Amino acid sequence: MTAAIRTVLGDIPPEELGVCDAHDHLFISSPALPGQELDDAAAALTELNAFAALGGRAVVQWTPWGMGPRTEELPALSRQSGVHVISATGMHQGRHYDPGELERVRGTLADLFIRELTSAPVKAGMIKVAGAHHHLDAHARHVMAAAAEAHHATGAPIGVHLEAGSAALDVIDLLCGTHGVPPHRVILGHLSRFPDTGIHRRAAEAGVFLAFDGPSRAHHATDWRLLDSLAALADAGHAHQVLLGADTVTRSARSSADGPGMPFLLSGLRPRIERELGPDFASAMFTENPARAFAVRWRQP
Repeated sequence: MTAAIRTVLGDIPPEELGVCDAHDHLFISSPALPGQELDDAAAALTELNAFAALGGRAVVQWTPWGMGPRTEELPALSRQSGVHVISATGMHQGRHYDPGELERVRGTLADLFIRELTSAPVKAGMIKVAGAHHHLDAHARHVMAAAAEAHHATGAPIGVHLEAGSAALDVIDLLCGTHGVPPHRVILGHLSRFPDTGIHRRAAEAGVFLAFDGPSRAHHATDWRLLDSLAALADAGHAHQVLLGADTVTRSARSSADGPGMPFLLSGLRPRIERELGPDFASAMFTENPARAFAVRWRQP
């Protein structure tokens, strides 16, 4: 069985992925964030085109089920921009959902995730889950158990929203320890929001992928620590496990609205990474590592 990356236009070999924004959003909505929806397809295409103009070739949308991923619109955006798009199934923190909706699907989450990964008209290529701040609440544990079941049925990678970058080791213990998910199938997101290089190193030693993202989030004020965190991982021999994404989650963060957006990864961060950490490390972060993180020997349950 050959490994493939599942995009919204179908499965592709890993070597076709190209330069990748490994964590972002083209569409997203939540009752917890009124008025901050990303729901404009034309604006999403503008962002993809700007990313492609700088050499970007792939974007991973981490918007899970129930948060307005508008999955049916992603194939057209991918075709029009020439950018591969990977979409997500999964579930975020409970606060992002109507309580009645949560109760309706609570007992069938694994089946829902498996269906979106294997038989939906536009298939997802990953599972998104989320922790709470410095701990895993009951909702997170329930969703992660379902995600692990879906992983074992399909092989899909699991991307984890770490609230403020915290609880990384708790997630590894639960997914990889309790539920037996291979570490290389887990991607920990938002580590730049918790710039503790000791925690990063311990997570990397466990074998997971580490995603640094969010230059769009000015209020987190951790961009200035990013290169230090990346250098520490490279020095410890973990350069092959690091991913980078823009995590654009508000309209004002998009490049078309004078924010950094997706293009900043390539116009701002990549030159600095190449200069300070070397072109080989930059190539690993943007191309080789995401190709391995999202490539799966897919199983059909």
